[in-house]
Amino acid sequence: MLEKDIFTISSSEAFETTALEVFRFQYRNVPVYREFCDYLSVSEASVQQVSEIPFLPIQFFKSHTVLAENTSVAKKFTSSGTTGSIPSTHHVANLNLYEKSFTEAFTQAYGKPSEYTILALLPSYLERGGSSLVYMVDFLIKASGNSNSGFYLDNTSALIEKIRFLEASKQKTILIGVSYALLDLLERQKFQLQHTIIMETGGMKGKRKEMIKDELHSVLKEGFGVNEIHSEYGMTELLSQAYSKGNNIFTCPPWMKITTRDPEDALTQLIDKTGGINVIDLANLYSCAFIATQDLGKIYKDGSFEILGRFDTSDIRGCNLMVL
Repeated sequence: MLEKDIFTISSSEAFETTALEVFRFQYRNVPVYREFCDYLSVSEASVQQVSEIPFLPIQFFKSHTVLAENTSVAKKFTSSGTTGSIPSTHHVANLNLYEKSFTEAFTQAYGKPSEYTILALLPSYLERGGSSLVYMVDFLIKASGNSNSGFYLDNTSALIEKIRFLEASKQKTILIGVSYALLDLLERQKFQLQHTIIMETGGMKGKRKEMIKDELHSVLKEGFGVNEIHSEYGMTELLSQAYSKGNNIFTCPPWMKITTRDPEDALTQLIDKTGGINVIDLANLYSCAFIATQDLGKIYKDGSFEILGRFDTSDIRGCNLMVL
């Protein structure tokens, strides 16, 4: 029943009701989360509203199996990490939930995948394996039903020719790429695109010096000849994504919500101030839907949000994460 309720949310009241139901389910069935709540002296009975739900620190995905009891693992996704760091592992019990979440989120933001040619420039993700981003993009490429859609690894020349062909054909296209690979592409070829959306994700992965987001987007806009750079905000530990269509301002699908906390006090909530990002991802039903990330951001009154950086002590990894 909960699986269906998650994707029928259409109001803040419905979100509140479903989030409380998900919390109760996870408190009863996810041992790591229950132990964390108990440590904070938070019980199932003591939580009466969403603002009282504890957020599990994302570091637990490096040291524990965050998974509901009596479920089997359908897929393991791992974070990219940095050399020598411990990767996060997300044990996913229900791939249908992940597929439904990212397909509906994409459709709500952009329309059906079949309306686009989808090009993927994600070399660092393809090379390591275990990437939830690659799983998502591969699924969307197949859902596009377009023979021109596909991944590109080292065949930059073929990608340049494909973009030229699609532009000449006036084909609606999305090029989703890890930031450093998009910059590498622009060193080979500059563009003046009219029918292609550029969506960056993933940072520099140690391949280039990190850049402030505004600087990166300025370089990409000039190089691709577009007015806006789109972005995808997701991570290994989540099953949902938020999208930005410009200015680094992200919006969530109805079953996902961002809040911010005081970096010095994990149990606070902030509005219109920079703080640590907490994510409610109700699609993450059989793992943990309430995660305290190591990102810094700002929430606006309409529910949109901006990513401003990361805590100094955090690993440089994940989707769309930049260090200022």
